[in-house]
Amino acid sequence: MSAPTESPAIAPDAAPVAAPAQAPVQSSAPAHSSPINDDDVKHWKDRFNDVLSRPGEHINSKSPAGASQWSTSLFDCFSPIDTCLITCYLPCLTFGKTHHRVHKNGKLEGYEPVNTSCLLFCVPGLHCILASMQRASIREKYNLEGSCIEDMAKSYCCACCNLIQLDKESAHREALLNNVNSEQYKSNEGMAYPGTN
Repeated sequence: MSAPTESPAIAPDAAPVAAPAQAPVQSSAPAHSSPINDDDVKHWKDRFNDVLSRPGEHINSKSPAGASQWSTSLFDCFSPIDTCLITCYLPCLTFGKTHHRVHKNGKLEGYEPVNTSCLLFCVPGLHCILASMQRASIREKYNLEGSCIEDMAKSYCCACCNLIQLDKESAHREALLNNVNSEQYKSNEGMAYPGTN
């Protein structure tokens, strides 16, 4: 028979040994941002609430007398061909790009192809409503001819042509606005006196 083995004694006052400190791990990957933007959600929610609170006013609304003509035709939708193809197969991308250009940045700075407006456009049954609301926003911002009934008819009957027209029109109008703003703040070259060369 073997003698019982003794277990080592543990000192009651012994402090636990701390693990060596490690530097926090820093990720080299950029922080992932969500395509859902709270400002865009608020914009569309406010727009829907405004239309629902005053449906008669919106349905009967027309552009004021003296409104400008559209610079692009509804059926001028095959040029440029890349916009035409993207809009035919992924209309939500064109819709989201136009929304960003009109409401956020005319030069498309900070634009992401998949954004709140793009995702909202994918909800079944909403695309015609959203497209007609976008058309109304563009008419209001740039003072263009048209009415709510026309907006709805073009958004429903000519969906792709409508989106392409809105994209091209907003690009044209924003380029004009940016040109005017840059010309306005251009400094003078210097003074020249008549007859001295």
